[in-house]
Amino acid sequence: MLVESVPNYSEGRRLEVVDRLAGAVQATDGAYLLDRTSDASHNRSVLTLAGEASAVEAALEATIEVSIDAIDMERHTGEHPRIGAVDVIPFVPLGSTTIDDCAALARTFGARVADRFGVPVYLYARAASRPDRVRLADVRRGGYEAVRDEIGDPAKDRRPDFGPARTHPRAGPSPSAPGRS
Repeated sequence: MLVESVPNYSEGRRLEVVDRLAGAVQATDGAYLLDRTSDASHNRSVLTLAGEASAVEAALEATIEVSIDAIDMERHTGEHPRIGAVDVIPFVPLGSTTIDDCAALARTFGARVADRFGVPVYLYARAASRPDRVRLADVRRGGYEAVRDEIGDPAKDRRPDFGPARTHPRAGPSPSAPGRS
């Protein structure tokens, strides 16, 4: 199953951190870093990687590890709406892979990441578990601070699809879904 992923990271000013993120992809057998961009105003970087799903997942997990170590959402500022150190992880079908394959991948990957790293994970787009989470903008409503403050409040209904009903002390939550870049 061939996939592309276009993860967004809440770091665009410290290029040494972006180099570590890109290096984590490049160090993963079978994952191919196709592009990287950073924007200091938005304080955001985007990597584009592709390969067999298992290699892409391994590379993404390696970048999540870097993100948790290097990005502190309590100190993060920037113009772009964001809720986590790894702010979005879309899976894009390539070749004979379908969007439904990518939705299933987003769900299994999200569950694994939540368990491994103790981060809350929200599914969106075709992987969404609820109609009010199909649009990424709805998941990001209020940004990191709103999610941090509301995630444990049953009246606010911000419970994640996977992981704890609290933000990670540094990394916040992470949305995952299938999509097109």
